[in-house]
Amino acid sequence: MATTVAAVALAVLVIIASRGKPREGAQPVAAKLAAAASRVTPGVVYYGVMQGDKQVGFASSTTDTANGAIRVRDYFVADLPFGGTTHRASARVDAALTRGLRLTRFDFSLSTEGAPIHATGVAEGDSVLVLTTKAGNDEASTQRIPIHGAVLLPTVVPIAIALGEEPKVGDEVRLPVFDPSSMSSRDFPFQVRAESAFAIPDSSRFDATTKQWTGTSVDSVHAWEIVAPAGGGFSGWVDTQGRIVTTSMLGFTLRRLPYEIAFENWRLATRDHDVPADRDILETTAIAANKHMDRRVSTLRVRLTGVDLTGFDLDGQRQRLSGDTLTITSEAPALLQAKYQLPPPKLDPANTRPEPLIQSTDPRIVSLARRIAAGASNPSDPRSVAEAINSWVHDSITDRITIGIPSAVQVLQTRTGDCNEHTQLYVALARSLGIPTRIAAGMAYLDGKFYYHAWPEVQLGDWVAVDPTFGQFPADAAHLRFVVGGITRQTELLRLMGALHIDVLAVGGTSRIPVSER
Repeated sequence: MATTVAAVALAVLVIIASRGKPREGAQPVAAKLAAAASRVTPGVVYYGVMQGDKQVGFASSTTDTANGAIRVRDYFVADLPFGGTTHRASARVDAALTRGLRLTRFDFSLSTEGAPIHATGVAEGDSVLVLTTKAGNDEASTQRIPIHGAVLLPTVVPIAIALGEEPKVGDEVRLPVFDPSSMSSRDFPFQVRAESAFAIPDSSRFDATTKQWTGTSVDSVHAWEIVAPAGGGFSGWVDTQGRIVTTSMLGFTLRRLPYEIAFENWRLATRDHDVPADRDILETTAIAANKHMDRRVSTLRVRLTGVDLTGFDLDGQRQRLSGDTLTITSEAPALLQAKYQLPPPKLDPANTRPEPLIQSTDPRIVSLARRIAAGASNPSDPRSVAEAINSWVHDSITDRITIGIPSAVQVLQTRTGDCNEHTQLYVALARSLGIPTRIAAGMAYLDGKFYYHAWPEVQLGDWVAVDPTFGQFPADAAHLRFVVGGITRQTELLRLMGALHIDVLAVGGTSRIPVSER
């Protein structure tokens, strides 16, 4: 099932371009950002990473204003409960900005049990962002991404909103968001939803009896709730200095605390190794089905409630959305027949080129893909080759729940992983042969529940869903696609968690699920 924690970590690579349509009667965005930057003050804040009332990690955010520039450093470390045990993950972001809040450079690193990920971005004026991504010992991948104006990182959004014009409940601040996964920008509205005061400890003392640091004096902090749409970046409560008071995602909350409470209490705490189901992210984000399905279903009709469905990729290809009712129909045999032969003409550049961590031109990926294609029943038929790749990945990758951002080359080397790893390798192999392939993510049914999941879609007669994790070609209708795109696009699934309800209305099946797929 999809490791949505990876989506959270890579969300820092969603870049916010600051030039866009200002609110009617307001100053141009660039002028507002310069005004906000002039009010930035240096400081550091600390956070406890909480799951309910249990602290599982520590975070900090530091702002410097020396040498005529602004520098923002964010750090996050947590023991994430996933798949019955805890997994340590840490991430760092170091962003350098001008006094007009224009990004000049950022560094991002993610360390998990898999290969560490490192990414750097360098702005060349206001027209190009040079993005370099490296996983473990893999060769670095560099892209030159067109931008339109100065750029901000999501961690700077609270500063830009809070220190510009004074926020007022009901305000909407529009910022165009650049997404590296789609190489395009969209205009996103950030809304000021509420205003409140928070009582936050501003000092602490050590309690010798409980062996814990506790808060002493309390400070009243005025804050606004800023809400971004799916994919838009930061949502949470922000104070008058543009510093986060609290923010939540994936069932976790970052809560501002004094350093000793935030860090020392976590450092001294007893670590859990075995995780109960009521704390396991995999289980707490799953949705129980109201009907049991023990067959590979060919059609499925469900009602989706509890969330705003706007902006999701629910309608198209095998899926039809009518109001809140979604009907999924597994592809008919005619759609599995491609309209081209291999080697293909130049098709769909966006879905045949390499991307960071989808190294489809790597010699190891290319060599393997050619061997798989040569062994297919018809090496010139895209359907035959796509199905052969699906079988190879399913048979060759050992299922293991992981925390991290997968690299296709790393997956090829380790031969282990969950649905993200299976999907990433499949896409790289198929693209290396010129077969248009993309990533879909959403929910998939397994053993009485809908779990978050990712799978490939390959272009044959139309876009066809396949699933190398389950070994399905095509994937059955119990795959509910919500988004199309890489890890950064999958961050949009976060707003579903804990709110989405799925009622199964009708099921049509064709064959019993093999034991290997259960």
